[in-house]
Amino acid sequence: MATFLYKLGRLAFRRRHFVALIWVALLTLAGVGAASAPTAASSSFSIPGTEAQKAFDLLDERVPEASADGASARVVFKAPAGEKVTDPANKAEIQKTVSELKSGSDQVASAADPFAAKVVSKDGTTAYASVTYKVTSMELTDGSRDALEKTTDEARDSGMTVEVGGDALQAMPHTGATEIIGIAVAAVVLVITFGSLVSAGLPLLTALIGVGIGVSSIAALASALDLGTTTSTLAMMIGLAVGIDYALFIVSRYRAELAEGREREDAAGRAVGTAGSAVVFAGLTVVIALVGLAVVNIPMLTKMGFAAAGTVAIAVLIALTMIPALLGYAGRKVTPTGEKGRLFGGRKKAAGAGPAEGNASSEGNAPVKGSTPAKGSTPAKENLGTRWARFVVRRPVAVLLLGVLGLGAAALPVSQLELGLPDDGAQPTSTTQRKAYDLIADGFGPGYNGPLMVVTDLKGVDDAKGEAAAVQKKIAGLDDVLTVSPPQLNKAGDTAMISVVPSSKPSGTETEDLVHAIRGEAKDVRADSGAEVMVTGTTAMNIDVSQKLNDALLPYLALVVGLAFLLLIVVFRSVLVPLKAALGFLLSVLAALGAVVAVFQWGWLGSLFGVEQTGPIMSMMPIFMVGVVFGLAMDYEVFLVTRMREAYVHGESPHEAIVTGFKHGARVVSAAAVIMIAVFAGFIGSSEQMVKMIGFGLAIAVFFDAFIVRMALVPAVLALLGRKAWWLPRWLDRSLPNVDVEGEGLRTPADQGDPDEKRELVRV
Repeated sequence: MATFLYKLGRLAFRRRHFVALIWVALLTLAGVGAASAPTAASSSFSIPGTEAQKAFDLLDERVPEASADGASARVVFKAPAGEKVTDPANKAEIQKTVSELKSGSDQVASAADPFAAKVVSKDGTTAYASVTYKVTSMELTDGSRDALEKTTDEARDSGMTVEVGGDALQAMPHTGATEIIGIAVAAVVLVITFGSLVSAGLPLLTALIGVGIGVSSIAALASALDLGTTTSTLAMMIGLAVGIDYALFIVSRYRAELAEGREREDAAGRAVGTAGSAVVFAGLTVVIALVGLAVVNIPMLTKMGFAAAGTVAIAVLIALTMIPALLGYAGRKVTPTGEKGRLFGGRKKAAGAGPAEGNASSEGNAPVKGSTPAKGSTPAKENLGTRWARFVVRRPVAVLLLGVLGLGAAALPVSQLELGLPDDGAQPTSTTQRKAYDLIADGFGPGYNGPLMVVTDLKGVDDAKGEAAAVQKKIAGLDDVLTVSPPQLNKAGDTAMISVVPSSKPSGTETEDLVHAIRGEAKDVRADSGAEVMVTGTTAMNIDVSQKLNDALLPYLALVVGLAFLLLIVVFRSVLVPLKAALGFLLSVLAALGAVVAVFQWGWLGSLFGVEQTGPIMSMMPIFMVGVVFGLAMDYEVFLVTRMREAYVHGESPHEAIVTGFKHGARVVSAAAVIMIAVFAGFIGSSEQMVKMIGFGLAIAVFFDAFIVRMALVPAVLALLGRKAWWLPRWLDRSLPNVDVEGEGLRTPADQGDPDEKRELVRV
């Protein structure tokens, strides 16, 4: 692979005009497609194989006029202080508003008068009108949303408080200035790392181009493929982070090759052949993890995974082709670190040291074993990565115990993890959805924000009405039931609908227990009469999603970790190194989940991260973090450990190989981790709780994995294992393909060096 990528890098360097033109054309094409494509709203949500979805499908078939899966809105009215909604003037205004809601759009299926529906609070101060649409929230037109907003704005002129809840007015998530701050932090880190504006600008430029192509392509296909706004947000988040990181590693290696005195074209080829090999395998692990989300069989999650995986693939291709092309344009402006001043981490050349002296290719300048410093030169000071690696190698047990205990302590909150899906109660308090949620909870009770719909299939039942009444009576006798509506039968008389209002809030454990209790009673009903009772509604759908995600977690973990484990065996030609990588990942993801529970469920430091409402953790968070964090964790594993493997293969002892790997890669890997943390942290400022939680979870997970697992636990374990770390059964060694990630095929006789030559390693 190294040889192929070496040729690709040289070709891109020589044909830089052609390569740049191709990527600019792709960006333009994607941009034009996004601009001309119809605008897509929030993605429709379905969960095949769940009871809630089955009930929705039954209602669509037998009671199509009910628009069971259609968008809904709850327009909540609260009378001014000292007045009631039943006062003549207020009542007339409410009925006028309901009439305008009905006629405001041809997509409206029904708008219920709160006085006829008897949904007025006991104190008479609050009422709400339920609006049902014929289409899903995905299919709602801007005209329908505008009509809803205009009607409610006019109602506010009467002096009443009017707020709107439900999914008809899905708030578009925005990330605010924090996303820009994340990119700015990345730029500063790159400048400090490279000491050159040109070198720092290349990773940012290519990452933005890659994300532009990926996000524009998603926007162009959003309407056709039913992609929601969160899909592009995730693709942007992952694409920016890995795009900068992949380019960073190749530019860093290119500067190292220049520092050895190689010609620019050859340096570009070698950078792509060595660091590019690590980029390919690191990208593959991320793609495997994201595409593997399809195992969960939730269409929205699958689309998010595929879209983000496509953006990662684009980032890899850009790093392998566009980076060497731009390096060709940059000329000598991409200066080796050895020619930089001390301010940016470089060093001054030793007296008499020529550009071709030394044949190491990264930062740090400890002399190679058996060599002596050049005469008249001053031995350079070891860099921080080298000193840290030597410390860990000397005290591996202490470092290992401290790291494991620290991550274990951070993971303790996971034992109290509560899963659910965010409802309007998790929206920022400034939104009309949250205000409507609070008004209903105060006026009627929290359960009114998430009523359950019990659907009874009475086909083949002798006394359909009697059986429906019996089901209603059974439900009314259960705990945590506030009200139960009389059964409503369809025209054919073979399907009954019963609305159940719990006493507890939709995301509460009591409501979940009630859903399970109704389903328990349904088994007895089916056994006695043959009628099938199913629970649906948004609350039941959320419960089913959580259960489906929990059931899929272990199979997904086995699939993703298993495939990546096999891939890493090929890369490292070792069994224990991939095993250690997987175990370290589990520690970091558990610790990150613990931090998410502490902040978003318990409220620790919640105000610092803009958490206005604590509650259950989003049910897809564990499986999502497993997928994304595993892929990102393997990035650092590949980049750091391949350097150690390269040194070991070239004859160094296991302990010296660890030090060499850190000397070459610690500074760049640290910079990459800081950049990725900054990019993810930028999404904490999002107005959408889901995006905020994902941004925080990924940022803290990268911190734990990069700086504790990869920088401390990995060298400690490798130091304890010694040569055993690189053990591979002979039969397996013979059967594995040789992908040459270390770039052994690129070594020339000159690279072998003269053992008697006095040389000094070049710092990068």
